[in-house]
Amino acid sequence: MTTCLAVDIGGTKLAAALIEMDSASQPRVMVRHLAETRSSGDPLLLTATLAELLGPLVESANYVAVASTGIIDHGILTTLNPQNLGGLDRFPIHSVIAQITGLPVYLINDAQAAAWAEYLAYEQAFTDLAFITVSTGVGAGLVLNHQLLTGSRGIAGHAGHMLADPNGPLCGCGRRGCVEAIASGRAIAAAGQAVFGDTCSGLQVYQRYLQGDAQAQVIIQRSAGTVAELIANLTITLDLDAIVIGGGVGLAENYIGLVEQALMQMPAFYRPQVLPARCLTDAGLLGVAQWAAAISKEKQ
Repeated sequence: MTTCLAVDIGGTKLAAALIEMDSASQPRVMVRHLAETRSSGDPLLLTATLAELLGPLVESANYVAVASTGIIDHGILTTLNPQNLGGLDRFPIHSVIAQITGLPVYLINDAQAAAWAEYLAYEQAFTDLAFITVSTGVGAGLVLNHQLLTGSRGIAGHAGHMLADPNGPLCGCGRRGCVEAIASGRAIAAAGQAVFGDTCSGLQVYQRYLQGDAQAQVIIQRSAGTVAELIANLTITLDLDAIVIGGGVGLAENYIGLVEQALMQMPAFYRPQVLPARCLTDAGLLGVAQWAAAISKEKQ
């Protein structure tokens, strides 16, 4: 029995959990702590927050497994869209956490971790699967031939930055018309502010959609339609069996239904099985713990 200190670094929250891994690498969450990310672009502030969060848990852990928003490139946390990290970029996350904990550290992107968690939660039933999270941003993780794809520079799965509309809004990554710039929670809020006023949030837009507001329906249907196009593009490129959708927007009432409606307008080759995420907010923690357990076994 080993214990993993799993860490999930998101745009708005940090989560840490002690997860016991049995001989079959099945996880059991023992303790969970949460903290605000406090996105300020200040690396010292993030370091201090991580130290406060992880310090009390270190003595009970054998290793640390980190799932983070952004790109993990050889131990450095960077991002295509700095807005999702509060302007923080090129943060030496591996060395910082190793120094805080004194333990072996394993790192991957949070959507990659969630993809692995969902692949296992669906009992490895699909050879080729993608997980798409529609939340503050839009991210994805890919499991191909039963293997998690991370990429040599940690970029694999950043499908939220695939082109959706060359004339669309400017994305935080600097490219115009990315999926994230149209479909994400931040994009929904921006579109809502243009219609309903500067204080409108993404949640308020979605509530208006559920109440039948015609303008809100256009915004939400454009988001879901854009995700459907992303699914079709990934499927025809990678021959996917299934897509799992998660995230605060992705799991909102009727959102997957809207995505499926848009997919039904396409030929059958573009329509994989679409499923809701099972691991919910624990997907990053569980996935990275299970992935790190497998990696550490391979190194033994």
